[in-house]
Parts: sequence; structure tokens; C-alpha cells
Amino acid sequence: MTSEPNRVATMDKIVALSKRRGFVFPGSEMYGGLANTWDFGPLGAELRNNIKQLWWRTFVQRRRDMLGQDAGILMNPKVWEASGHVVNFTDPLVDCKTCKSRFRADHLLEDKLHIADAAAKTPEEMSAILREANLACPVCGNRTLTDARKFNMMFTTTIGPVSESGTSVYLRPETAQGIFVQYKNVLNTQRVKVPFGVGQIGKAFRNEITPGNFIFRLLEFEQMEIEYFCKPGEAAETFEQWLANMKAWVELIGLNPEHVRVREHAKEELSHYSDRTVDFEYLFPGTLGWKELYGLANRTDFDLRQHQEHSGEDLTYFDQAENTRYLPYVIEPTFGVDRTMLVLLVDAYDEEETVDVNGKSDIRTVLRLDPKLAPFKAAVLPLAKKPELTGVAKELFETLQIETNAMIDYDETANIGKRYRRQDEIGTPFCITVDFDTLEDGAVTVRDRDSMEQQRMPMTEVAAYVNKHIR
Repeated sequence: MTSEPNRVATMDKIVALSKRRGFVFPGSEMYGGLANTWDFGPLGAELRNNIKQLWWRTFVQRRRDMLGQDAGILMNPKVWEASGHVVNFTDPLVDCKTCKSRFRADHLLEDKLHIADAAAKTPEEMSAILREANLACPVCGNRTLTDARKFNMMFTTTIGPVSESGTSVYLRPETAQGIFVQYKNVLNTQRVKVPFGVGQIGKAFRNEITPGNFIFRLLEFEQMEIEYFCKPGEAAETFEQWLANMKAWVELIGLNPEHVRVREHAKEELSHYSDRTVDFEYLFPGTLGWKELYGLANRTDFDLRQHQEHSGEDLTYFDQAENTRYLPYVIEPTFGVDRTMLVLLVDAYDEEETVDVNGKSDIRTVLRLDPKLAPFKAAVLPLAKKPELTGVAKELFETLQIETNAMIDYDETANIGKRYRRQDEIGTPFCITVDFDTLEDGAVTVRDRDSMEQQRMPMTEVAAYVNKHIR
């Protein structure tokens, strides 16, 4: 884009803009809401779809070593026993005996006591630190916090007509296991050879102790995840390749590099399945600060080995070239749809002072989204609501929809200045104005969102111009 957005965004501004313009709405709002549930409005749904489509094209469709999959949310409970989630998928929970508020113990240690490696400590160690510090409850101020204890984050439900006699199953807390349990079927049906990967986009569910910060931490969220199978001896090299791929993705979606960093996990932080993990962290405005955006992990052969042992299925890979069998190692790049959407809104948000022809100053709010991701790629605006102009504008609108195969907006309400501002605020890269001169010369005015520069061009060239900038 033509200019770097100023760091003027706050979470309050993003939440207000999201509701005002139809990106995100509070869930069940007319009934008082449901804590930390959100619905994605028309513009939010379009932005999310653009993110997912770009990710799918980049990491699945345009790579010869990648395949796609769409596994179910419900799986046999034994899957989660084998994966270690039943035992290990826990957070350290602390309650306040006075106000009944709940907190993650590691977050209390990090935020209130500034202990950097809090997540690596056991619940017992966290409890000892909290007792020694005599920490007050952040909500009510009383010093009545309990010791930390393990809290399993998986949601449960029941399959069957009667809950008492039904089968208890889990809502998946990650999409990865659906790929692992279908690994053998992929090998048998797709004529693939190691190294290869399987990508998937889907919902996951986690019963978080302390959800919040808008859509940063959700109970129901969507992942874009890859499990990349490679030779054990090539895992370190493959990890570095995917690290570079993820950095390229951050650049592709237009994030400010100053707001993104890569943090290596210390040995004591690693998950039970991981040999190496790095986080891509984003610098959020205000007190939220640096928080995880994406993750990359070397899961070794943990998952395949666990499923092989628990199911009795032979999951080894036969390498014909080397005449040997082995369990592949797995490199896992993980991307969150919701967090990607959130950081795009935060990073793109800008405010700038403008002065009109009468010398009156005003603040223009603009979302400098990359045109590839913007909900609407262009908006067609008749200068006035006159039949001779609206007729031509609607014909141009229909032509652009067909020739760009993209979302195009049409707006004939209010004066042209207000319509420009409305499109700026939702991130539309181009506004195309049909005026009275159009009736004479067949040309329209194309206005650039970021520079506000305008250029005149024939209507017959507009589709090619838009296509050039949104691909």
C-alpha cells in the first residue's frame, strides 16, 4: 500500500468499528449475550473467507507436496486418549473464594508478578509462588485465591437420544488429530510420497478459563493447520523451510514487520509432543502487548506412534527408494483465522486529518487492508441519485461483478463525500464514481483509498484495473 498506517488503533476502537460496520457482533446480544461468543457479520464473514481462500491457495492448491482434508468435529473418544489430550490438555485454574472469579495461574504470575517463564511451572510451583506473594484477586481485591489445579479444556457432549445412556464424546480442541487418524487412508489413496503435507481449515473448541480481549481468545474458533510428514533425519531442515514459509505469509497479508516477532520456546515450555516450537507473536495495542499469533512445532513421531500403539494399526511408511520402514516426523504450522482477522483489523486501522475545500478539518478513519483481503474490492457510486446516472452505474456494477469475480459494492445513498468515508472505513480499495461527464465520454473517476488520488479512465478499462490490484 502507499502509506504506512499510524499506530492509532486501540482495542476499543476496533471493537466499535467492528460492530458499527458489520464485521463482528456480540453473540446472542438481544438475550443478554453469552460470555465470549461472537458472530461474524457480513463484512467479517467476507474478510474471513478471503483469509481462508488465500491461505488455501497459498499452502494447498499451489504446492505439489500438499493435499487438503476436512475431518469431522466429533471423533471417537479414544483418539483424545491416544493423543494425550485427556491427561495433558489442561490449564492451571485458580478461583477466588470471595467473588468466585476464575483465573489462569500462569497469567496471574506473568501479569501481576512479572514472571516470564510462568507457563513452564507446575501447578504446585505456581501455588507456592501465589501463596508467598499473597496476591489479591484482580476482580474484588480480596486475598482469597485458591491453589492452582489442573483444568481440562475439552468440551464434552453426548451422542444418543438419551443423555444418561448415550456415549460421551469431545468437541475437538484442535484439527490436527483428524489428519493423523486419516494419514494411512491418504497414503493408500493419493499416491503420495514422504515428504508431503495435509492442510485443513476447521472449527475447534476450548473451554478457556479466561477468554476475552474481543476475538483474541475464543471458546469456538477456526484453525488453518498443516501436518507435514517428513523423514526423521530431515525434520530440522523441514522446520526451517516452514518457518520461512510462515514469514512469507505474514508479508503476503500485509502485516507491519515491526509488529511481528518470532519467539523460540524454552525447553521447559515445550508441549508433551514437541521437540521444538516457535511462536509468531504480534504486538497488540495497549496492555495486551506481545501475544501469540501463529505457532510452528516439530511434533516428532509422537502422534503417529501414539495412534499406532492405541489402535493396533501399522502406521509406518515404506520408503521404496531406501527399502526401509519408519514413522515420519511431523512439522506443524498452525494459523488461527480469528486472530489473523483481528491483527489485520488492528494493523490496518488508521486515522488521518483531512481538510475539505472550505478549510474545515476532519478525521478520516480508514482500514488499509491489502486489496487481496478487503471485503469489497471496489464500490460503484453514482454522483447523484438520478436515473440517467444510476442506470449506467448499475450496469457497470454488474459488469465488474462478472469480470472481476469479486465482491463489488454499490451505494447511491447520501452525498459522495460520506459514501467515500463509508468505503474507507470498511477497507474498500477503490471507489468508482459515475458522473454526468460519463454520459458524454464513457469515462469514470477511480479514487484510491489510501492516497485519495483520483484518475479518469474509460469504463471499459476499470475491470482490468481492479483485477491488477486485487490478485
